[in-house]
Amino acid sequence: MKTAIRAEGLRKRFKSHQALDGVDLDVVEGSVLGLLGPNGAGKTTTVRVLGTLLEPDGGHAEVAGFDVVRRPAEVRRRIGLAGQYAAVDGLLTGRENLTLIGVLLHLGRRGARHRAGQLLEQFDLTGAADRPVQTYSGGMRRRLDLAACLVASPSVLFLDEPTTGLDPVSRMSLWTAVRDLVTDGMTVLLTTQYLEEADFLADRVAVVDSGRVVAEGTPDELKRSVGPDRLEIRVAGHGAVADALAALRTSAFDDAVVGRDEGVISLPLDAGLGGIAAAATALEKAGVTVLDFAVRRPTLDDAFVRLTGQSH
Repeated sequence: MKTAIRAEGLRKRFKSHQALDGVDLDVVEGSVLGLLGPNGAGKTTTVRVLGTLLEPDGGHAEVAGFDVVRRPAEVRRRIGLAGQYAAVDGLLTGRENLTLIGVLLHLGRRGARHRAGQLLEQFDLTGAADRPVQTYSGGMRRRLDLAACLVASPSVLFLDEPTTGLDPVSRMSLWTAVRDLVTDGMTVLLTTQYLEEADFLADRVAVVDSGRVVAEGTPDELKRSVGPDRLEIRVAGHGAVADALAALRTSAFDDAVVGRDEGVISLPLDAGLGGIAAAATALEKAGVTVLDFAVRRPTLDDAFVRLTGQSH
């Protein structure tokens, strides 16, 4: 499998602030890498370096096989970049925005109009194609912005917090559009503040903190790094929590603890379904009334907190 994006030891300083302190990344063609991290961790700076908008102070990076410092023009011919806010002209129509970009990219007026029509249809904007963009909803503007990044048919797409401020329906629509692009072979590097966005879109996730990659893996691998699934048991009755804890601890569940909610006991579920059955049997023998069993799996939010020490 070929590598579409490779970064080794990227460094960038702004006066007294070390924005990047040795970032390493490796993104396989036709996949999505989600870049997560607290505000100021270096996510946007990484995108700007890889997109040739900033030169690194040190390290090495290649995008689509070309060095971002020595061959920036070749990199730019092969990438699309969407920032945090839609960069389209509100006074022009959707069709005029895309056609203008095509003309500037030397597609010719006829070729530019044809490409604009393709993208308007692809992003479900045909019905609004000849309306001024200032009349579009936020979700429509973001879809048009994404379409604008694709006029030149790039092989690598950088998305810097692409769904900021969108409602859930518009966000899901954009997610679906991105997954369709990846299915067609595009490589995507995504920065996001929405952990569920990374969970839905990313094949792999890199967590950045203080300018370094502190963890990398699939979303499931990062979740498992937090610990096993936990079984949460809600019990009822006076003294039921104490009785339940005693019954569980005498049945090899030494790690059973009172959970975050009153009347709930939490224990690690190392044995899977067997652990649920064993806990149920122990409680039944002790005469404890159980109201509910629930399996709680670690989330990317849990992994984020553990890795960065910050809530999201």
